[in-house]
Amino acid sequence: MEGMLTDLDAVTRVVTAASSLAIAAGVFRLLQIRRDLPRGVRWLVFLLGTLIMAVGVLSILISFDNGALITLFQSTARVVVSLTAVAGAIALWSNYRSLLNLPSPGTFASEQRRLTLELATALQRYEMALRGSNVAIFTQDGDLRYTSISKPLFGLPIERVLGSTDLDLLDEKHARPIANLKREAFAANETRKGEVEVDEEGAKRWYDLHIEPLRDLNGATIGLTGAAVDVTDRKENEQHLRMLMRELTHRSKNLLAVIQAMARQTARHAGTIDDFVEQFSARLQALARSHDLLVQESWHGASLGDMVRSQLGHHLNREGSQVTIEGPDILLKPEAAQNLGLALHELSTNAAKYGALSVPGGHVLIHWARRSLEEGGGIDLNWTEKGGPKVTTPAGRGFGSLVIERNLSRALDGEVVLAFEPEGVMCHVVVPEQHVTIVR
Repeated sequence: MEGMLTDLDAVTRVVTAASSLAIAAGVFRLLQIRRDLPRGVRWLVFLLGTLIMAVGVLSILISFDNGALITLFQSTARVVVSLTAVAGAIALWSNYRSLLNLPSPGTFASEQRRLTLELATALQRYEMALRGSNVAIFTQDGDLRYTSISKPLFGLPIERVLGSTDLDLLDEKHARPIANLKREAFAANETRKGEVEVDEEGAKRWYDLHIEPLRDLNGATIGLTGAAVDVTDRKENEQHLRMLMRELTHRSKNLLAVIQAMARQTARHAGTIDDFVEQFSARLQALARSHDLLVQESWHGASLGDMVRSQLGHHLNREGSQVTIEGPDILLKPEAAQNLGLALHELSTNAAKYGALSVPGGHVLIHWARRSLEEGGGIDLNWTEKGGPKVTTPAGRGFGSLVIERNLSRALDGEVVLAFEPEGVMCHVVVPEQHVTIVR
């Protein structure tokens, strides 16, 4: 029985020694890997490992016979165990508060769930922002096949884009410049930028591409990452602006031609330089008022009612006005508005000097109405003077009569009748339908 107990005791010591040394080795390996642990915790773990290792060594020494040298080693091991235990106790109680503050597994799990939720929320906001923008973020592998994308690209769904190259998605003409730009970025391992045009269901679209190399953790280039910004609106605005500039140049040339003709005709009929300056300035102002109305409507046209009021405003905006205006709200095209404005200026100037507006009892009625489709459409406009001095037909035609009868009829390609009736001047103008842009 005694021999059996002795053998069991020996086996127990061997197992204890081997287990202690294994535990110590694991503790020291942990310290080697987890270099981010707090200093106090690392010191405590080191002492724990040392204590366990000393216990293992002591268990081995006890297994030998008690010779003098073995006894010395046993005593030394016991001293080491004692000192390590004391140092461990001191380190434990010195860092007890820090150990108590270490998060529990439940806290770790809760914090992990919180961080996961925050990351998911941030990712959702990021994806929502990208979906609502005109920017598509993508990645491609070394073969330039799309591996991820934030939103549909080139008018194609995400499922169609993933796994494909630009040559798979677009025709050769539009895909080749995109592929060359990306291959250049991949080969040079540098950022590249470019503007490309694609055809999406028969409509042209423009994209601003920003391409960068995609690197792994070791810094090796494994693909590309980039952004495709839809700049179609900007390109169309640029084209529209160029068209407007061409239109502005064209209109400026026409306007200069009108002013040149106006100056030449005014000089021909003006008696003195002072008369020329006065008449030419008044006609320029009349032309400017018509242009102001056209600019307000972005040069789409001008309201006939506003046109009449702008040319006769100094007669309308006073007490006891001698002018009556009647007619629906009609929008005239630019050329008709410009020429009709000049004609109204000449009629009002003549009426103020010689006609119904030159005496207190005179009156001018300006009336317009839509013509029926049976009559060809368009507008009938009538200028009628009453109550002014008796009118006689002039011996010759001045600049005003030329503007009304010749220039207006030619510009409108319509009917213009100027009559010098004894009771007052009358003017009938037929504006054809092609000069009416909107009836409001």
